[in-house]
Amino acid sequence: MIVFFFPWRASIGNLEHKQQQTTIVAVAYEGGVVLGADSRVSTGAYVSNRASNKITALCDNVFLCRSGSAAHTEAVSDYVRLYVSQHMTEIQKAPPVKSVANIVREMSYNNKGLMAAMIVAGWDPKHGGQVFSSPLGGTLVPAPWAIEGSGSSYIWSHFDVEHRPGMTREETEQLVLHGIAHAMARDGSSGGMVRLVTANKDGIKHQVFQGKDLPVVGFDDMPEPSQPAQQVVW
Repeated sequence: MIVFFFPWRASIGNLEHKQQQTTIVAVAYEGGVVLGADSRVSTGAYVSNRASNKITALCDNVFLCRSGSAAHTEAVSDYVRLYVSQHMTEIQKAPPVKSVANIVREMSYNNKGLMAAMIVAGWDPKHGGQVFSSPLGGTLVPAPWAIEGSGSSYIWSHFDVEHRPGMTREETEQLVLHGIAHAMARDGSSGGMVRLVTANKDGIKHQVFQGKDLPVVGFDDMPEPSQPAQQVVW
């Protein structure tokens, strides 16, 4: 068995990192997969980057959604790209999504100090669109859809209700977009803009939705103040 590790593994626990307290989503549909993420990166209460790209290409047909420590997840993606490129040189074709996901799992499992909750998703000719969740600890869970990050706790029920088998590409993109918009409205650590990546037999499509393009999420469930604002005692 090949064991993947980081050269700086011994000192990993002593590093201070920017945190991607975030919302990442991947949903498979008939014919492909849609990945989505917000763009906010925070260092404590300070927003250090409002336009980060948290969807990283591991090869032409497989992508990684990253949450947790920005330093850890970027290092994982760099190493995985290296190993995948070597694998592609051997097999002379695009790798199966599951093979790439297993490399991510090995990296995470054999480096227990990593603060990285990730989603691997992509498309290959044999199995179509696939989603693999890789939460903290290094397990790997295949699923029709996966969400991670601080904003995920606000939208589990949304995806339970709205996701259904046989969705089209357009419906899946709208599901991911609206789900992340809901999380951004509730979670103070998620924000910025929404990036979507769609992978299928026709190739890869990238989309960016800025503030004016995002769905408006209402707060009808929040009660109105019982007094005029200037009379409220805080």
